[in-house]
Amino acid sequence: MNLIIVFLHTKIFYTMDSKNIIEIFGENVQKYRKEKQISQEKLAELAGVHRTYVGMIERAEKNITLRNMEKIAKALDVKIKDLLVE
Repeated sequence: MNLIIVFLHTKIFYTMDSKNIIEIFGENVQKYRKEKQISQEKLAELAGVHRTYVGMIERAEKNITLRNMEKIAKALDVKIKDLLVE
């Protein structure tokens, strides 16, 4: 069991289950993308990343950088912290 702690603006977010932070981030990206009814390709265009990169993020195959987290969050019009919590 992994304990993941993320500090964001003095708030602490953590998970104690079997999902790691990369999986949680990917699931949230997919959730918000589908809520906004946009394709992975469109999200990639809006975020300025390669189209295959979005799929890799959603499948938790990439360890995303903070810069790209910010790009994805802005493209989805959500806060980064919303992409990091279950």
